Amino acid sequence: MKTAEERKSGMLSGTIWDKILLFALPLAATSILQQIFNAADVAVVGRFVGNAAQAAVGSNGPIIGLLVNLFIGLSLGTNVLVSQYIGAGNRDGIRKAVHTSIILGITGGIGLAVLGWFISSPVVNMMDVPDDVHEMAVLYLRIYLLGMPVILLYNFLSAVFRAQGDTRTPLIVLFISGVVNVILNIALVAGLHMTVDGVAIATVVSNLVSSAVLLWILFRGRGEVKVELRYMTMDWFTLRRILQVGLPAGVQSMVFSIANITIQRALNSLGTVVMAGSSAANYVESFTYSVLSSFGQAVTTFVGQNCGAGNLNRCRRSLRVTFLVGYAFFGAAVALLLTFATPLLRIFNSDPAVIENGLIRIRYMFVGHAFSLIVEVVSGYMRGYGYSLVPALCSLVFVCGSRFFWVFVVFPADPTFGTLMMVYPVSLSITAAVIGTACFLSRKKMYAHVSTAAPKPAGEGA
Repeated sequence: MKTAEERKSGMLSGTIWDKILLFALPLAATSILQQIFNAADVAVVGRFVGNAAQAAVGSNGPIIGLLVNLFIGLSLGTNVLVSQYIGAGNRDGIRKAVHTSIILGITGGIGLAVLGWFISSPVVNMMDVPDDVHEMAVLYLRIYLLGMPVILLYNFLSAVFRAQGDTRTPLIVLFISGVVNVILNIALVAGLHMTVDGVAIATVVSNLVSSAVLLWILFRGRGEVKVELRYMTMDWFTLRRILQVGLPAGVQSMVFSIANITIQRALNSLGTVVMAGSSAANYVESFTYSVLSSFGQAVTTFVGQNCGAGNLNRCRRSLRVTFLVGYAFFGAAVALLLTFATPLLRIFNSDPAVIENGLIRIRYMFVGHAFSLIVEVVSGYMRGYGYSLVPALCSLVFVCGSRFFWVFVVFPADPTFGTLMMVYPVSLSITAAVIGTACFLSRKKMYAHVSTAAPKPAGEGA
């Protein structure tokens, strides 16, 4: 494994497009692989238990996303802070950020696990889940939330690796844990005849494996990015800096989840078949979202390191380069998935009605993702400077506002699945326009975060 110093030299010099691409592709592969293994949960219960179990797992997606996304956003604070410290060569700052992040992930996960045990039933009730799905939905949610300490730890540890420019190690580790997940899914559900509890247990165990392996690698690490028990303390100044960037990012992610919970409630009113089709389609469409979100995280790390080193010109140029490369790979992913959409949906459920509804969702979501790439990349670009509040506020107002209006005003006038799914391209196109404008207007304040005293490297080709 390369040291942070070796990766730093790569980020700070040479052409930009290949740095973005070499960072984003393993990250996209990691996210896609994660979705494939998560999809195994839905596929196994759909095949061996039935539509109700499949709907129970899918209906929990927005709830789990709401809780997990807050801490994923906080881990972006770790990503930005560690990458800036690496760019500046601040070894003490790196050490404090790494150890503080590990403690934050574990303690936050314990808090969510305890809270989740008590709120699972009321939250599922709030979602208006059908009676034939309700009991399994509560069971799945409770077990999943019990695994939050290791789930969140994995996200913070991955952020440490990303900050170094290393997206390959988390990919390899995830593959190992994903294989464990699939094996346990089949063994517990098909072999021991468990239902949603089997796939939930498999998910928790696989996250335990991935967290343990990443932590072991950091304990054996070289250079400044190394975990040592003697440094395992919470540094409050570092925590405040992580929260300054990560909390708005977490709120931005939560905003999408809050709005999606509202959409899920409306979707649940359309019946179990629509719920099952939407659940299956969600895993297919998530492949394209994995591609576009990886470019948002790539530009965050790239800007973070170059911001710390004072390379303003490279920071500015990275936005254009990321858009060009990102849209090329996004277009290829959409074309591929549209070609094989029906066979992919059939993996989850062979019911023609379920597949038909899944195709409806996929088509609308792919249009929405074209605008979502703008939201992700511009938000990631601003976070790289440590400027994360503005994109969070834009998402809070315009994502929530437009989706609430659509669900409570437009959808009741024409309560069909297609009408409901139109909310995604509408809300994302509005938010993309607003965040893009906000970034342009805020550019001088963001550039002020870059130290102009740092030397600029040679060879700054695009």
